[in-house]
Amino acid sequence: MENYTGVFVGIDAAKSRNAIAIADNERGGEVRYLGEVDASPDSMRRVIQRIVDKHGGAHFCYEAGPTGYGLYRLIRSMGHPCEVVAPSLIPRKPGDRIKTNRRDAVGLAKLLRAGELTPVWVPDEGHEAMRDLVRTRTAAVEAQRVNRQQVSGFMLKHGRIYPRKVAWSMRYLRWLQEQRFDHPAHQIALQELVDAVRVSTERIKRIEAAIEEFLPAWSLAPVVRALQALRGVDLIVAVTFATEIGDVRRFDSPRQLMGYVGLVPSERSTGDTIRRGGITKAGNKRVRHMLVESAWSYRMPPRVGPKKLYRLEQTTPEVREIAWKAQSRLTSRYRTLSARGKKSTVVCAAIARELAGFMWAVAREAQPA
Repeated sequence: MENYTGVFVGIDAAKSRNAIAIADNERGGEVRYLGEVDASPDSMRRVIQRIVDKHGGAHFCYEAGPTGYGLYRLIRSMGHPCEVVAPSLIPRKPGDRIKTNRRDAVGLAKLLRAGELTPVWVPDEGHEAMRDLVRTRTAAVEAQRVNRQQVSGFMLKHGRIYPRKVAWSMRYLRWLQEQRFDHPAHQIALQELVDAVRVSTERIKRIEAAIEEFLPAWSLAPVVRALQALRGVDLIVAVTFATEIGDVRRFDSPRQLMGYVGLVPSERSTGDTIRRGGITKAGNKRVRHMLVESAWSYRMPPRVGPKKLYRLEQTTPEVREIAWKAQSRLTSRYRTLSARGKKSTVVCAAIARELAGFMWAVAREAQPA
């Protein structure tokens, strides 16, 4: 940034008004607060052009948040550099307890000039659309889980215990419809709860059908198809990984990806004392959750089933070799850790961490140029 001749602009983005501050390019230069302007695209376009015309160039930044990437795309379309920075990685003073729009904008401008901000990866519009669709499915699955819990709690409260082990099968739904209560209000309550489960289930099916429909036209469709060669990775896991991680080439090594999804051990060491704890659980929790769920499949001996064989035939020999290597190693790793007396949750976290490395290798192999 030392050879940059323009100014550095920090924007505290909000729904209706954006706070803007400007820092001169020299070290220790003046930092000026311009005030708040309307957040509409036309208003921001005029302000940005006025700043650039006055100072001969500008480098912009703002925090990632609910306002999305519209401002980023607006600034980039005007030909100016812009960064969307990670809020959790912004340096902050421990004793600072005052937070205002002005202070945030001034702080962003200073830190951008100093090079202390960490930018996030910004997806294109097509990628963001697929990610929103996948996240909508995640919300629908959560709603289905809540609805099912409400039905189970209602039945338990009235002492109705399902005599079999597997719930939410067709047999279980038929058993629910056969239940009779003395008071009609109870019958209506049960039916409403069951209908809520049915609606949420149908919603999930519609979203999954939409994912399959739009997937072939997506730029990362080859990555999604290749990832499904791995054991425990179906369409939803693969498309979730691709939408949340994006361009896997931005990670130079598998360890960086493991740390990004929060599957590396935490550490608190000083001097000769080294203390390591559980996983950090930092970064993208959606990918971490999917990886841990997929890790459970490696408790079984290695084999290739009919469905997975079909997926393997659609991939390249390099991807098939990585997939079999992953299955052989991770199943053996699962047995070894379990034999040592490790808890199943700890074992699955360890398997999920290594599975992320294999997914990194497969994605890099299948990533379009």
